[in-house]
Amino acid sequence: MKKTNEGNGFPPSLLEDLHSSGSGYDILRYIGLPELFGGETDILLYFMGRKLARHFTFNELDDIYNAFERLGWGKLELVKEKRKELVFSLMDDSIVRKLTSSLPVDFRLEAGFLAEAVHMAFDKSAECMDDINFKIHSVRLTVLYTS
Repeated sequence: MKKTNEGNGFPPSLLEDLHSSGSGYDILRYIGLPELFGGETDILLYFMGRKLARHFTFNELDDIYNAFERLGWGKLELVKEKRKELVFSLMDDSIVRKLTSSLPVDFRLEAGFLAEAVHMAFDKSAECMDDINFKIHSVRLTVLYTS
């Protein structure tokens, strides 16, 4: 399947064809990128996530949930919905392993991806913040509508 431009995205089901244990990815993400980009890593990861999401088509939350699982980012679940805010929980065995490792983990890539995916699915401008709860080994991703 060839992608011709950013406006005609891949279906999220394309991710079913890809598989990785994730260790190499985590080393690049949590060690390699910070060594290259230093203090700019968080911002770059957030916008990289947004840009990556634009390569797919999201019509509903189930598409976004499926993409997160296929990308190996964990199980995403909507836990609260308000007029200008969506709060998601991200949990998985891989999240537990990352949060209990000695790596300085973050979820900026996932936050950027989620902000853009929600924007695409609901046609509302959005930004996303990530908040790690080390006690229960989960991540809260809060999407705020900006328009």
